[in-house]
Amino acid sequence: MWMQLPVVAGCTLMLATACQPSAGTQLPAGNYEIMTVSTSRQELTTAYSATIRGRQDIEIYPQVSGTIQQLCVAEGDKVRQGQTLFILDQVPYQAALNTAIANVKAAEAALATAELNYDSNKELFAQKVVSDFTLTTAKNNYLTAQATLAQTEAQEVNARNDLSYTVVKSPSDGVVGTLPYRVGALVSPSIPQPLTTVSDNSTMYVYFSITENQLLSLVRQYGTPDSALVQMPDLQLRLNDQSVYEEKGRIESISGVIDRQTGTVSVRAVFPNPDHLLYSGASGSILMPSTYEDCIVIPQEATVKQQDKILVYKVVDGKATSTLIQVADVNDGRTYIVTDGLSVGDEIVAKGAGLIREGMQVK
Repeated sequence: MWMQLPVVAGCTLMLATACQPSAGTQLPAGNYEIMTVSTSRQELTTAYSATIRGRQDIEIYPQVSGTIQQLCVAEGDKVRQGQTLFILDQVPYQAALNTAIANVKAAEAALATAELNYDSNKELFAQKVVSDFTLTTAKNNYLTAQATLAQTEAQEVNARNDLSYTVVKSPSDGVVGTLPYRVGALVSPSIPQPLTTVSDNSTMYVYFSITENQLLSLVRQYGTPDSALVQMPDLQLRLNDQSVYEEKGRIESISGVIDRQTGTVSVRAVFPNPDHLLYSGASGSILMPSTYEDCIVIPQEATVKQQDKILVYKVVDGKATSTLIQVADVNDGRTYIVTDGLSVGDEIVAKGAGLIREGMQVK
């Protein structure tokens, strides 16, 4: 019993020694797909989250207070500029107009009387029948009557406008939005919600944002922001159901201010909407093509990401050597355009870079 213990311990020590790799042992070699770096012309499509808006979304508020007497449209109706949307109670405004008209007639009569009196006093003054005071008084009465007539005429204009405002019309062609107020509802210019919204959907604005680096890349590629607007290829719009909109659009404007909080620039694209498939308030993705001439393109599966750095494994003398690279700020999910870190003729591991270790033999 006591004689067997040293033998067992000795066997255990020999087994442990045999399991440890000796100093200088090389990492096992692996079979990996290798590619030789070269240049080519590359077209990448980058997707940007986007918001769709009508060319103009006009909120309709009443210009006078009153109860809604008639709804002339329904939600979703297509309307033309000048088409009647709502009719408010016209009775008080018609009465105010009648009063204003009567006041104008009374002012006209008073002016005519003041004019006769003034003309008569001028003749009497010339004959030295009346004093200068009497003539001046008659003249002042005449001028006052003129001012009163002008005032009443202005009141008539206001009364006519107020009456016309009871008929709420569409300011543009478009599509009617929701109708939160119904017949009998009391509305005024200060209501919290508009009577409705008329969206001009003949042409749609699509808003999206690009990063500061992407903006700089565009400027370098096309020379100036104005040149970029002219020369950039057409855009495509991917809708929320993942279908691609048939009509193509173009970038119309790029904001000249970078948002300090997000580091992005607002971009507006324009898409025609002849079939009214696009609705204001919808969302989608802008698909922006980018073309690069004589660039180095590698598959993303040939790279390894370490925080904000990207590296590849070059094959040098049959061994894997990690190399940091810089890539263009476009991403199609499949490839990278390398701007620094690789040269034409370099050999890199094309697949399985995440399984490789520094110095590993690569077959």
